[in-house]
Amino acid sequence: MTDSVKIARVKSVLESLDYPVNRTAAATEFDGTTLILADGEADLGDLISETSRDSFDSADDLTTELHNVVPIEAVGEPGQSDGDA
Repeated sequence: MTDSVKIARVKSVLESLDYPVNRTAAATEFDGTTLILADGEADLGDLISETSRDSFDSADDLTTELHNVVPIEAVGEPGQSDGDA
């Protein structure tokens, strides 16, 4: 498991799960993993536990839901790249 991951690369980390996966199992898997945001850090497991879906069919599904729970400021200025995409 990864100790930390930038938000721009989170999908590649989420792809390590076997899908479909329920929210609790995904949150447990990434508990303690630091998600590096444009304006700070957050625990990836905690963010996954805050999503609204009970289960995810793919890393794309989980990534989309994850982006729905982080504040817009967490991904940086609109229209700008952190050079990591």
